[in-house]
Amino acid sequence: MIAGLWLGIGLVGQAMFSARFLVQWWASEREGRSVIPHSFWYLSIAGSLSLVAYALYQRDPVFIIGQGAGLAIYMRNIRLIRRQSRAPEARVESAA
Repeated sequence: MIAGLWLGIGLVGQAMFSARFLVQWWASEREGRSVIPHSFWYLSIAGSLSLVAYALYQRDPVFIIGQGAGLAIYMRNIRLIRRQSRAPEARVESAA
């Protein structure tokens, strides 16, 4: 029962992590250029958190380190996006 629950967490995490590429592809097709939408980073975080939890359950240090390092980068990108959206210059540029 517990092992099945953890397997489900791992599969959902992998699905979210994989879905981010579909989201990025779709956004780029709509724009006609390569873009990375904010949802890409949120899916990265959600998927990575689930995968780290699953890796901890499995006690897989390679998986833990790999996903943990990525998680720090994804969270940093969200922080940079939020900082940029609050900057006075960003408000002026968006009004133009």
